[in-house]
Amino acid sequence: MEILFATRKLQKACQDEKSLRRTWGAAGPIVGRRLTELAAFELLAHVPTTPPWRRHQLKGDRERQFAVNVGKSLRLVFEVADDPIPRDDHGGIDLTRVTAIRIREVTDYHGD
Repeated sequence: MEILFATRKLQKACQDEKSLRRTWGAAGPIVGRRLTELAAFELLAHVPTTPPWRRHQLKGDRERQFAVNVGKSLRLVFEVADDPIPRDDHGGIDLTRVTAIRIREVTDYHGD
């Protein structure tokens, strides 16, 4: 899958192990591993929905975003970057046709 970043700052924070550790501490290597593994998947539908990954679509004002687990409460949050966004017959996102994602943030959104 193609991996894009929402900002240059985020892309720079994810570019190497030193930057990952500086930005997210002990969770940095896990963030890096998730990014490498996401790039290896051909389609978003191939990303597991079971732990440790637990790919899931977010709700509320984040309904167009997805996340995967990084740590106990830390999540790698991304959105579909395909243009146009592939849709299924019911108007939802067709994960079997998503080939590009844009990383939005690495965060603990549970307090939102």
